[in-house]
Amino acid sequence: MKIALLGYGKMGKEIEKIALERNHEILMKIDSFEDWNEHIYDFLQADVAIEFSTPATVLDNIVKSFAANVPIVVGTTGWHDQLKTIKDLCQEKQQCLFYASNFSIGVNIFFEINKKLAGLMNTHPEYEVFIEEVHHLQKLDSPSGTAITLADDIIKNLKRKESWKNEMVEDGETLGIKSVRDSNVPGTHIITYKSANDEIEIKHQAQNRLGFAMGAILAAEFIQGKKGIYQMKDLLF
Repeated sequence: MKIALLGYGKMGKEIEKIALERNHEILMKIDSFEDWNEHIYDFLQADVAIEFSTPATVLDNIVKSFAANVPIVVGTTGWHDQLKTIKDLCQEKQQCLFYASNFSIGVNIFFEINKKLAGLMNTHPEYEVFIEEVHHLQKLDSPSGTAITLADDIIKNLKRKESWKNEMVEDGETLGIKSVRDSNVPGTHIITYKSANDEIEIKHQAQNRLGFAMGAILAAEFIQGKKGIYQMKDLLF
C-alpha cells in the first residue's frame, strides 16, 4: 500500500516503522498546513490515509480524504460529537472510513469484557462503578476516547447509569471518570465495581504504542477495495 500519514507525532512514527516492516510505502507525511501545500497532488496517489493528528485538524483531514477518494483510518479522538455528520458525508460521497477510539487488539477485547460485566451487575445494585484512565502528559483530550467508549458501553448495559462525568461523583445515576495525566504512560484504563464488602476490578495497561500502531496498519489493509464505515469489531470479531 501507498500510505499517507496524516499526523507525524509519536503514533505516526510507530505506524511508519511497522508499515515499512510490512513492505508498505510511506507516500507522504503531513504534520502542518505547509505539508499539505507541498503534497496535495501526491495525496491523490495514496491507497489509504492513516490519521493520528489532533482534535483541531482531524475533521479537515477526513474531508480532504473523502474529496481525494482516499480511504481513511482515523485514530484521533476528541471529535466524535461530529461523528454523525462525518458518517453522513462518507455515505453521501461513497467513501470509506475506519474509525476507532483505540486500535489495540487487547483494548477491543477489553471492551467486550466491560459490556458483559456491566450486564451482570444489573442484579447487584450494591456495587458502585467508576473508571480511571491514565495517559501521558501530551494527551490532548480528557477523558480519553477509550474511557468514553467504556463509559458509553457501561451506560448501555447497566440500567442504573444514565450519563458520565469527567470527575469522581456519588450521584447514583452518573458514572464518574477520573482522568490522570502522567509522564510516559501510553494508556491505562481501570474499571472498578465497589461494594461495602469487596471490589471487582478489570484493567487494561498498554506497555507501549506498538499495539495501537499495528491495529491501525491492520485496519488500513482491511479496508482496501472497500466502501462504507468500519470499526475494530468488523476487523476482529
